[in-house]
Amino acid sequence: MIVDGRVVTPVGAVDGRVRVEDGRIAAIERTAGAGGAGWILPGFVDIHNHGGGGHTFTAGDPGAARSAAAFHLRHGTTTLLASLVSAPHELTRAAVAAYAPLVAAGELAGVHLEGPYLAPARCGAQHQAHLRAPSAAELAELIDLGGVRMVTLAPELPGALDAIALLAGRGVVAAVGHTDATYEQARAAVAAGATVATHLCNGMRPVHHREPGPVVALLDADGVVCELIADGVHLHDGMLSFAARVAGPDRVALVTDAIAAAGMPDGRYELGGRAVVVSGGVARLATAGSPGAAAPGALAGSTLTMDAAVRRAVGAGVPLVDAARMAATTPARVIGLGDRVGAIAPGLRADLVVLDEHLGVVRVMRGGTWMAP
Repeated sequence: MIVDGRVVTPVGAVDGRVRVEDGRIAAIERTAGAGGAGWILPGFVDIHNHGGGGHTFTAGDPGAARSAAAFHLRHGTTTLLASLVSAPHELTRAAVAAYAPLVAAGELAGVHLEGPYLAPARCGAQHQAHLRAPSAAELAELIDLGGVRMVTLAPELPGALDAIALLAGRGVVAAVGHTDATYEQARAAVAAGATVATHLCNGMRPVHHREPGPVVALLDADGVVCELIADGVHLHDGMLSFAARVAGPDRVALVTDAIAAAGMPDGRYELGGRAVVVSGGVARLATAGSPGAAAPGALAGSTLTMDAAVRRAVGAGVPLVDAARMAATTPARVIGLGDRVGAIAPGLRADLVVLDEHLGVVRVMRGGTWMAP
């Protein structure tokens, strides 16, 4: 099979064609002109996603998980992690066990545990009643079930640095997020083995010139990939372009943080048992919940898709080649899948997104098969 167009490779864009054989990229061949329809990008890799198309990952329902993944596939996401939120351990354990077969079958790339080891002061839309200090026993049990690929936690909590070392030692990505950590505490997390900043700036102590906090510590750490939610709501475009320029495309991962409301009309939804209201495409908590929890109106995930994130990044001044790295190559690498997906390169799975001149999705290929519209 041949796919013609303007091919975005790891080293730049070329007029050419992608040759696909047996579900893999066989070659990239240069041509005199782009004979196909528009841009050809690698399939997007979303490492922070709670659902979409009316379906959620947070309930631990395999059918809903397949439907959410299918929705995002239509928007170019060929690889994703199913992100859970803070919950009692037995519910998290049940969800991880339910998704383990989907991970083994390649339908999901893994499970991301966003909590429950988060700072109450920065819990955002997470349910404060379920937050607790890291537990090595809980983590070991969840990892043993199979499929857990990333865990977000606040490094200032008791036992957090030991938990980060445990995760790194078991081959699970440790991510810093929903944290009130100081600059020094965030740097200690990196030294312990943390390699991802969960939605940088959101759910974090803000920057201050006398206490730069986790944002500066993580943005300045060479070994850390910073997630950015490029929806114009979670981050100002100026912050998006600044962070992308400072860290560079090899240290930035565009993510959606999408919830079930992605692709759906405005209205009432839920996230981890909390009521969410979507208005103008922006998801916010409907109520404050328990005392001390996030105030009414706190952002509760997003309705973003990865194709829209790429368009937003490009509109903020990020070159398309860099945006492709941020949407596919870098996130694939940081979760240990860079040798399988995330780039248009010989030998990798043939995951392609064809975009038109306005960067709208035209066609999506996963594993050498074109997906139905």
